Amino acid sequence: MKIILNENIESLGEIGDIISVKKGYARNYLFPKGLAQLATDKNIESTKKLVVLREKKDAINRSNLEALAKQLDKLTLKFELQAGEEDKLFGSVTSAMICDAIEEQGYKVDKKEIHLEEPIKHLGKHPVEIHLGHELSAKVLVKVSSLE
Repeated sequence: MKIILNENIESLGEIGDIISVKKGYARNYLFPKGLAQLATDKNIESTKKLVVLREKKDAINRSNLEALAKQLDKLTLKFELQAGEEDKLFGSVTSAMICDAIEEQGYKVDKKEIHLEEPIKHLGKHPVEIHLGHELSAKVLVKVSSLE
Protein backbone atom coordinates (compact mmCIF):
# COMPACT_ATOMS: atom_id res chain seq x y z
CA MET A 1 0.00 0.00 0.00
CA LYS A 2 1.42 3.40 -0.96
CA ILE A 3 1.15 6.15 1.65
CA ILE A 4 2.37 9.71 2.23
CA LEU A 5 3.95 10.49 5.59
CA ASN A 6 2.45 13.42 7.53
CA GLU A 7 5.14 13.28 10.25
CA ASN A 8 8.81 12.39 10.46
CA ILE A 9 9.02 8.74 11.48
CA GLU A 10 12.53 7.52 12.23
CA SER A 11 12.12 4.03 10.82
CA LEU A 12 10.14 5.08 7.72
CA GLY A 13 11.08 8.54 6.46
CA GLU A 14 10.34 12.25 6.57
CA ILE A 15 7.28 14.40 5.97
CA GLY A 16 6.05 14.15 2.38
CA ASP A 17 7.84 10.90 1.55
CA ILE A 18 5.82 8.40 -0.47
CA ILE A 19 6.53 4.89 0.75
CA SER A 20 5.06 1.39 0.62
CA VAL A 21 3.94 -0.32 3.82
CA LYS A 22 1.76 -3.29 4.68
CA LYS A 23 -1.98 -2.58 4.65
CA GLY A 24 -2.51 -3.56 8.28
CA TYR A 25 0.26 -1.27 9.51
CA ALA A 26 -1.21 1.65 7.58
CA ARG A 27 -4.85 1.05 8.56
CA ASN A 28 -4.31 0.08 12.19
CA TYR A 29 -1.45 2.37 13.20
CA LEU A 30 -0.45 5.13 10.78
CA PHE A 31 -3.87 6.34 9.62
CA PRO A 32 -5.61 6.45 13.05
CA LYS A 33 -2.71 8.40 14.59
CA GLY A 34 -2.63 10.86 11.69
CA LEU A 35 0.95 9.92 10.82
CA ALA A 36 0.18 9.13 7.18
CA GLN A 37 -2.46 9.33 4.47
CA LEU A 38 -3.29 7.29 1.39
CA ALA A 39 -1.16 8.23 -1.65
CA THR A 40 -3.82 9.43 -4.09
CA ASP A 41 -3.09 11.99 -6.82
CA LYS A 42 -4.95 14.70 -4.91
CA ASN A 43 -3.12 13.96 -1.63
CA ILE A 44 0.26 13.86 -3.37
CA GLU A 45 -0.35 17.28 -4.93
CA SER A 46 -1.49 18.90 -1.69
CA THR A 47 1.41 17.37 0.26
CA LYS A 48 3.93 18.75 -2.25
CA LYS A 49 2.50 22.24 -1.74
CA LEU A 50 2.67 21.86 2.06
CA VAL A 51 6.28 20.67 1.90
CA VAL A 52 7.26 23.71 -0.20
CA LEU A 53 5.55 26.07 2.27
CA ARG A 54 7.18 24.35 5.24
CA GLU A 55 10.62 24.64 3.61
CA LYS A 56 10.07 28.39 3.09
CA LYS A 57 9.07 28.83 6.75
CA ASP A 58 12.09 26.82 7.89
CA ALA A 59 14.39 28.98 5.75
CA ILE A 60 12.97 32.17 7.29
CA ASN A 61 13.19 30.69 10.79
CA ARG A 62 16.76 29.52 10.15
CA SER A 63 17.88 32.98 9.02
CA ASN A 64 16.36 34.47 12.18
CA LEU A 65 18.15 31.87 14.30
CA GLU A 66 21.46 32.58 12.55
CA ALA A 67 21.09 36.28 13.35
CA LEU A 68 20.22 35.43 16.97
CA ALA A 69 23.27 33.15 17.20
CA LYS A 70 25.56 35.96 16.00
CA GLN A 71 24.13 38.34 18.60
CA LEU A 72 24.41 35.79 21.41
CA ASP A 73 28.04 35.04 20.49
CA LYS A 74 28.87 38.68 21.28
CA LEU A 75 26.97 38.67 24.57
CA THR A 76 28.64 38.66 28.00
CA LEU A 77 26.52 38.14 31.11
CA LYS A 78 27.69 39.31 34.52
CA PHE A 79 26.56 37.85 37.82
CA GLU A 80 27.56 39.04 41.28
CA LEU A 81 27.01 36.40 43.93
CA GLN A 82 28.23 35.75 47.43
CA ALA A 83 31.35 33.59 47.50
CA GLY A 84 33.29 31.82 50.21
CA GLU A 85 36.74 30.32 50.45
CA GLU A 86 38.57 29.15 47.32
CA ASP A 87 36.25 31.25 45.11
CA LYS A 88 33.38 28.85 45.68
CA LEU A 89 29.86 30.31 45.41
CA PHE A 90 27.11 30.03 47.99
CA GLY A 91 24.57 28.61 45.59
CA SER A 92 25.17 28.50 41.84
CA VAL A 93 24.41 30.11 38.49
CA THR A 94 21.70 28.00 36.84
CA SER A 95 20.27 27.85 33.34
CA ALA A 96 17.16 29.69 34.57
CA MET A 97 19.29 32.59 35.81
CA ILE A 98 21.15 32.71 32.49
CA CYS A 99 17.84 32.62 30.60
CA ASP A 100 16.51 35.55 32.64
CA ALA A 101 19.71 37.55 32.06
CA ILE A 102 19.51 36.94 28.30
CA GLU A 103 15.87 38.09 28.28
CA GLU A 104 16.91 41.29 30.10
CA GLN A 105 19.25 41.93 27.16
CA GLY A 106 16.26 41.67 24.81
CA TYR A 107 16.67 38.17 23.36
CA LYS A 108 14.27 35.25 23.67
CA VAL A 109 15.83 31.91 24.65
CA ASP A 110 14.22 28.94 26.37
CA LYS A 111 16.05 27.65 29.44
CA LYS A 112 16.00 24.13 27.96
CA GLU A 113 18.18 25.39 25.11
CA ILE A 114 20.94 26.42 27.54
CA HIS A 115 23.42 23.57 27.85
CA LEU A 116 25.19 23.43 31.20
CA GLU A 117 27.09 20.28 32.15
CA GLU A 118 26.47 21.28 35.77
CA PRO A 119 25.51 24.55 37.48
CA ILE A 120 28.32 27.12 37.72
CA LYS A 121 29.65 27.08 41.31
CA HIS A 122 32.95 28.99 41.02
CA LEU A 123 33.99 32.56 40.32
CA GLY A 124 35.47 33.37 36.92
CA LYS A 125 34.59 33.29 33.24
CA HIS A 126 32.56 30.39 31.95
CA PRO A 127 31.53 29.82 28.29
CA VAL A 128 27.98 28.50 28.07
CA GLU A 129 26.60 26.85 24.95
CA ILE A 130 23.06 27.55 23.77
CA HIS A 131 21.48 25.09 21.31
CA LEU A 132 19.08 27.02 19.09
CA GLY A 133 17.87 24.12 16.94
CA HIS A 134 18.50 23.41 13.25
CA GLU A 135 22.03 22.40 14.31
CA LEU A 136 22.76 26.01 15.30
CA SER A 137 24.38 26.96 18.56
CA ALA A 138 25.87 30.04 20.19
CA LYS A 139 28.28 30.58 23.06
CA VAL A 140 27.61 33.17 25.74
CA LEU A 141 30.34 34.21 28.15
CA VAL A 142 29.21 34.21 31.80
CA LYS A 143 31.37 36.22 34.21
CA VAL A 144 30.79 35.43 37.87
CA SER A 145 32.25 37.82 40.44
CA SER A 146 32.01 38.09 44.19
CA LEU A 147 29.78 40.49 46.09
CA GLU A 148 31.88 42.67 48.33
